[in-house]
Amino acid sequence: MTIGNLKLGVDVVSAHNLLPKDGQGSSSAFVELYFDGQRYRSTIKEKDLNPVWDESFYFNISDPSILHTLTLDAYIYNNIKATQSKAFLGKVSINGTSFVPYSDAVVLHYPLEKRGIFSRVRGELGLKVYITDDPSIKSSIPVDEPHVPTDSAQKPMSNSGHNVKSGTRHTFHTIPKRDNSEQQNHAPPSVVDPPYHNSTNKYMTDEMKAPEPIPAKLVRMHSASSAQPVDYALKETSPFLGGGRVVGGRVIRTDRTGGGTYDLVEKMHFLFVRVVKARELPAMDVTGSLDPYVEVKIGNYKGITKHIEKQQNPHWNVVFAFSKERMQASVLEVVVKDKDLMKDDFVGFVRFDLNEVPMRVPPDSPLAPEWYRLQDKKGEKIKGELMLAVWIGTQADEAFPDAWHSDAASPVDSSAAASALIRSKVYHAPRLWYVRVNVVEAQDLIPTEKTRFPDAYVKAQIGNQVMRTKPVQSRNFNPLWNEDLIFVAAEPFEDHLVLTVEDRVAPGKDEIIGRVIIPLNMVEKRADDRIIHSRWFNLEKPVIVDVDQLKKDKFSSRLHLRVCLDGGYHVLDESTHYSSDLRPTAKQLWRPPIGVLELGILNAVGLHPMKTREGRGTSDTYCVAKYGHKWVRTRTLVDNLFPKYNEQYTWEVFDPATVLTVGVFDNSQLGDKGPNGNKDLKIGKVRIRISTLETGRVYTHSYPLLVLHPTGVKKMGELHLALRFTCTSFVNMLYIYSRPLLPKMHYVRPFTVMQLDMLRHQAVNIVATRLGRAEPPLRKEVVEYMSDVDSHLWSMRRSKANFFRLMSVFSGLFAVGKWLTDICMWKNPVTSVLVHVLYLMLVSFPELILPTTFLYMFLIGIWNFRYRPRYPPHMNTKLSQAEAVHPDELDEEFDSFPTSRNPDLIRMRYDRLRSVAGRIQTVVGDVATQGERVHSLLSWRDPRATAIFVTFCLVAALVLYVTPFQVIAALAGIYMMRHPRFRYRLPSVPINFFRRLPARTDSLL
Repeated sequence: MTIGNLKLGVDVVSAHNLLPKDGQGSSSAFVELYFDGQRYRSTIKEKDLNPVWDESFYFNISDPSILHTLTLDAYIYNNIKATQSKAFLGKVSINGTSFVPYSDAVVLHYPLEKRGIFSRVRGELGLKVYITDDPSIKSSIPVDEPHVPTDSAQKPMSNSGHNVKSGTRHTFHTIPKRDNSEQQNHAPPSVVDPPYHNSTNKYMTDEMKAPEPIPAKLVRMHSASSAQPVDYALKETSPFLGGGRVVGGRVIRTDRTGGGTYDLVEKMHFLFVRVVKARELPAMDVTGSLDPYVEVKIGNYKGITKHIEKQQNPHWNVVFAFSKERMQASVLEVVVKDKDLMKDDFVGFVRFDLNEVPMRVPPDSPLAPEWYRLQDKKGEKIKGELMLAVWIGTQADEAFPDAWHSDAASPVDSSAAASALIRSKVYHAPRLWYVRVNVVEAQDLIPTEKTRFPDAYVKAQIGNQVMRTKPVQSRNFNPLWNEDLIFVAAEPFEDHLVLTVEDRVAPGKDEIIGRVIIPLNMVEKRADDRIIHSRWFNLEKPVIVDVDQLKKDKFSSRLHLRVCLDGGYHVLDESTHYSSDLRPTAKQLWRPPIGVLELGILNAVGLHPMKTREGRGTSDTYCVAKYGHKWVRTRTLVDNLFPKYNEQYTWEVFDPATVLTVGVFDNSQLGDKGPNGNKDLKIGKVRIRISTLETGRVYTHSYPLLVLHPTGVKKMGELHLALRFTCTSFVNMLYIYSRPLLPKMHYVRPFTVMQLDMLRHQAVNIVATRLGRAEPPLRKEVVEYMSDVDSHLWSMRRSKANFFRLMSVFSGLFAVGKWLTDICMWKNPVTSVLVHVLYLMLVSFPELILPTTFLYMFLIGIWNFRYRPRYPPHMNTKLSQAEAVHPDELDEEFDSFPTSRNPDLIRMRYDRLRSVAGRIQTVVGDVATQGERVHSLLSWRDPRATAIFVTFCLVAALVLYVTPFQVIAALAGIYMMRHPRFRYRLPSVPINFFRRLPARTDSLL
């Protein structure tokens, strides 16, 4: 986007339900727009409380770098002709952070705001605000009147919540960024350079030698009732990271270690070798040419470029990275060879002494490559030169993600294709939209059989998603459906919306009447619940017809539709319990971020072997982290059960009630396929809820990777993570706690549970397909495991866990009930007397009840502050009922859907499910019975019981009228807490009376 042509476009669409101000029940409204010292005015709509303008205005953007601090103000006035003045009807203020490019802009209806405390306004104003760089668009003509309302503040807004911004925020990717130090939240760790200050060109062995690690401290999870085995518990660690030693959540910095943006991982040194190109290589073949490639060797490790056929001046531009920990030599050799059928020929080499290799400290510029003359095996200079760059850097180097790594080198497949599958990458999931198709009616349908009316329905399809309306048997050729069909679509829109009208001729036989194809990029977008204008679409014939016949036809069948892209929803593509993003699709509705989440993936220890290679168990592991639209994948460390990743990633946080998910997988794309095909195998995952983290604290824990197998729960290893949540706007974060969890449209026009499940399944499939097309791909099984795609399926174990969770929630009420029972039974006379005294005090002074209750909860909260958890929660095997689960229940949980087990086993499980459901059915029936007895008190179903109850109500009303309430409450309380000497073992009279009331059980079959 060209900076000099940037303009802010404002489409003034319409207003709704304005306040009448002309004394005749109406208003003559017009809109005035103010932005960056410019002022424009719309036309006046006479006598209209719902005016429609459809006018466009364009403001010049003088300085795009401060656009986020500016505000667009829109004022609606009533024009008063008699006095040539105007009356205020309302205003709308839009912050510069909400401006988006034209392609993302939709019409939003903003509620009108007051100008002052005593202003009276109502209604909405529809605006479409966007940024454009179209050179053909000229600025609008400003208003001559110099008056500007005093409250249209054009001051830069307070931006305390934006001191940490995203470097690749999609909303602002067309606008120059500020020059201050902004954190690159969406960049891979390789481009975030720490300011390590060191001028030496050695390996820094003394500096990088970390002190002896402090033994990991076991963390007690939750309470004693949910305690689990020590081996499954979370372990708090104290590692030595790039920013210093982490002790108790704080970073203790040393003199030689400076802080930086890459301080949550251990600093690892790599020898980087960039092979750029060669020139004038000597001919090695009879044809006078050669097929050159380069082999980079240091000790037992070597990296090989691809060979280029018949080229004496080849280009490679490949980077190799050798881990400093694994280097066992002091000499680097870069050898040029000629690819041959029998044996590759030696061309020449360049040798480097590692003690002379320079150290590159970011943010220094990349090291410039140089030409080096090749030598033969005797060390003499020969014809041919090789352009190289050799330096020592860290994982913060920008060459790190795309480099060939020695610690990720595959012993079975060292090809370029295999190298692409093991690199670290950052992925962005596509932006998802809900597509709402309202099928209203059809007109003039022409069935193949002219003698019958069509039994018509509409089939809609987007990609692999297919939905149908209900068949309508109308007595004419104009069927009416008026049904909503909801789909999921992803940007960029590749599939079209295809609607087919079909006629059900016979059972199992349908004939196509006509078809409509609508490109999704032509569909109108909306971000609220405004009505979309309907359109008639001509149905195309499904088969080729005679051209002359088409000319004779004066009309065609038509389909009446309302189609829109709903941007006011958040498209749920993961389990609602573990959502990592709750923002709506429309970017204009996004709020500013409240903080930054930084994750350092340090290492894994004790991983379970997932494959066998050369007679020994091993694993080729990588980690995947997901939060919001951003997915990250570390490099694959081959043949290593104790991998060290040390990669750091950053996300913007928009809502604390979200969850970060980190999974560990075994890469099955290298070498021969295993028994599971080429599916990447899951090793385990970790979930961390952002709201459980303290701001500014560094959490360094070793998380056990617990996975449920058909044989039971199994620990697959431990994953060591460093985590920090930094709040950029404390006020915005507190404000978020008062907002609804989901966007407004989820409450205005909610979906059914069945719709949400179906749409979530479609969304996961779309995300998996798009991420599977990246390089390296995130495979479908990885996306499904990270998104908990099967969390809604039946599981006896999960049902038990949820039941015991419910019992735990009500355990406090049960404890209070037991305590009151002990008070009433006078098991501790002193306590019972004190409770009597306290009760009489509260009855005498009822105004103390609520203050006492809230003060009691305040004191409990203050007391529990000493015992607050100082660690993120983790998976609990006892809470999950995974410790003593029956093998058959696990086999049922891992069964496919639909089932693949034998009929006898299915019959046994069905009988077991029937018995469980029978108990639940009994409990539900008992609850319904008690409710029906309450209804029968006044229904005269039992005339004697109702007469008794009505008489009691009359007497109680008279007694309560003449008796103070405090006396009644005191007597009732003393009676309830009376001494056991005055109690009877038989049920009381009210209970006996209630149990004799009739219920509707007599009417059940």
